[in-house]
Amino acid sequence: MTTYSAVRTTGIYCRPGCGAKPLAENVQTFELAAAAEAAGFRACLRCRPYRVAGTVADEAPELVCRAVQLIIAGVMDAAGEEVLGQRIGVSARHLRRMFHEHLGVTPDQFARSRRAHFARRLLDDSDLGIAEVAFASGFGSLRQFNRAMREIFRASPKELRERRRKTDRLTADGGLVLRLPYTPPYDWEAMSGFLAAHAIPGVESVQGGVYRRTITLDGEPGLLEIGPGGPDHLLLQAHLPFWEGVIHVVDRAACLVGLETDLSTAREFLGGDPEVGPLVASRPGLRVPGTWGPFEAAVQAVVRNPPEDTDPVRRKPGAAGQHADADEVLRKIVEVHGIAVPGFGYGLTHLFPAPEALTGVEPVAALAREVAEGNIILDCGRPEELAAELMQIPGVSRKAAQQTVMRLGGRDAWPLDGDAEHLSPWRSLAAFHQLMDGYARAS
Repeated sequence: MTTYSAVRTTGIYCRPGCGAKPLAENVQTFELAAAAEAAGFRACLRCRPYRVAGTVADEAPELVCRAVQLIIAGVMDAAGEEVLGQRIGVSARHLRRMFHEHLGVTPDQFARSRRAHFARRLLDDSDLGIAEVAFASGFGSLRQFNRAMREIFRASPKELRERRRKTDRLTADGGLVLRLPYTPPYDWEAMSGFLAAHAIPGVESVQGGVYRRTITLDGEPGLLEIGPGGPDHLLLQAHLPFWEGVIHVVDRAACLVGLETDLSTAREFLGGDPEVGPLVASRPGLRVPGTWGPFEAAVQAVVRNPPEDTDPVRRKPGAAGQHADADEVLRKIVEVHGIAVPGFGYGLTHLFPAPEALTGVEPVAALAREVAEGNIILDCGRPEELAAELMQIPGVSRKAAQQTVMRLGGRDAWPLDGDAEHLSPWRSLAAFHQLMDGYARAS
């Protein structure tokens, strides 16, 4: 977990490792850059704390972590704290109190800080114009953008662009390239291996250590590429139809590869378990994978984890055969009901179909109908309730429900046999370690 140091005499906060040497009695620490900013401090020009991973410590209450996930997903773009509170089942007042107590900011301050930090990274890394940066970062107007940047960074966007360093600018043959920062350790080899093994045919691909997938923004197709970048970041290359709201594209990409969660508390807790502890010690950089599309993740979970009473004649014997059978079902779903997007290469041919397109397609018809009709909201605002609701849908097994919750960011899901209550509340990470250990043994 990154801890920021703020100096009362200068009004500046820094990230760990900054060369500044203030007197200890003048230093105040914050777990979030947003909290330092809310207290009136501005970012250091030397160490540039906005360029490091700003994850929330996993020791924070689960309610707070779920609210943060919803903010990252864009819930507060067109709504306020009241709607955010409703999504997780608490009042806006209680939510603000919890945020202030555990994070040092209100939900609104946290969301604004994220937008401003992302805009600052765009000003450094890209050649997008000032107006493009504003709307790409989720600001509703240039006036709002300029005011937020002056309040947080004490300079106008133009002045901030002029301060960027030569090594900041990222270029590529087409598309927008951005760094996805993380706090080491991080195991990209394991993550890309998992994504390769679970890639949806025609929609996802992993070649040469680079994950690629098709996406849709307001009905228009796009392409994402994620691969290794440096010791503290991955590289995202986005080919998009427009730049407005690209902050959410980047946030969703970061969630997909597990970069938005700090797991130090979870690793410490699981380290004492005789079975899981050695797995955590051997691969401390393992993160729980997220997903780009919630419905897509649910469909994949249902297809790969059918109920035990499913007709065995329709399934090939053995784990490898069942995996191949599931891939074939997913391939047909995509090819028949998805939207074709020729020209992307890498085996990427379609956009994943919307729920409305699958309401008559087995084995996911019942799930698709519930989502299309708005009876099921696929997010982790209330993970236990979501798992219970999913299990009530015909064709959705317990494992499928738990796998869906895990991929949506639930930290206590268990998509394996048994219940492993002794590993709660960190069963998602424990389950992923066991899954990856199983894959390693099988190979």
